[in-house]
Amino acid sequence: MRYVLTVVAVLGVALGVAGIVHGEADDSPGLQLLGVVLVIGAVAFGIRNVRGGS
Repeated sequence: MRYVLTVVAVLGVALGVAGIVHGEADDSPGLQLLGVVLVIGAVAFGIRNVRGGS
């Protein structure tokens, strides 16, 4: 189960980075902000998952 949650966190980071890149190309600050928030949330989720927090 931990492996699946880690994969979800990695996919969240990848999706956030893609949002940042596409927001930059389209000059959309809202999409860039959503991408940054998604990356930060996915990293926090991944760290929490690996450390075994509740």
